[in-house]
Amino acid sequence: MHTMWKGSISFGLVNIPIKLHTATEDKDVKLRTLHNKCHAPIKYEKICTACEEEVKPEDIVKAYEYTKGKFVVLDQEDLEKLRKENEEKAVEIIDFVKIEEIDPIYFGRSYYMSPNEGGSKAYSLLRKALQESQKVGIAKIIIRSKEQMAVIRVYENTLVMETIHYPDEVRHAGDVPNVPADDKVTEKELVTAIMLIDQLTTEFEPEKYTDEYRTALLELIESKRSGQETVTPAAKETASNVTDLMAALQASIDRTKPRKGTMIKKETAAKKPAAPRKKAVSKIKKEA
Repeated sequence: MHTMWKGSISFGLVNIPIKLHTATEDKDVKLRTLHNKCHAPIKYEKICTACEEEVKPEDIVKAYEYTKGKFVVLDQEDLEKLRKENEEKAVEIIDFVKIEEIDPIYFGRSYYMSPNEGGSKAYSLLRKALQESQKVGIAKIIIRSKEQMAVIRVYENTLVMETIHYPDEVRHAGDVPNVPADDKVTEKELVTAIMLIDQLTTEFEPEKYTDEYRTALLELIESKRSGQETVTPAAKETASNVTDLMAALQASIDRTKPRKGTMIKKETAAKKPAAPRKKAVSKIKKEA
């Protein structure tokens, strides 16, 4: 399993060197966008809104828009230094709470934690302590240049770090429009609804739930592939693209072949030096 972060986590004076591994994966079916005319993939370019030129990666800087159209440019060196200063700090568990006290709306991504070299005993100690106390740890960590709050808990004998949102990152439920303030339901309706809930109540078995849309989409793709309903991008036309060897040789000959007028001049120039030689031969014969 790929390691995406290395560091250490501590509670009290106990320090645990750990590695983080992504616990979940996105299995969405990725669809490409093609040009309907030739079925070639569409390329998205970074274009400057002012000079309308394509911008190369080395010409891009990061900035904060503090008001509409006004920015504070941040140097990459400063950002990298700030990130390293925080990432190199040990992650400290600052509180222990009951997980029931944390509403699920706060939870973000999940990461498995494994002990790094020399951390097995301390890892086992924290795992056992969390299990026995039925508590979870609250910590802070820098992941991908962002400080995150996190919950440390036990899942199937493995320590898991769950990133959680800060309170100001969770929008107020009171801002949701058209939510009825009063319960306008009858006692009979409520009793019937609770009866239905009781009938559908069961133990949570995640294995029985599947992504039916993804399954149907993959089946559709496979059926089209098997039925040869596939497309291939049209070949890109280039003036100098010669793929045949003989054609390449002939094109090279044609390119270096001299013009007809030039050929005549060369032949004439070649015959002129021969005339003096004939005169020299005649003179020798007369003297003989």
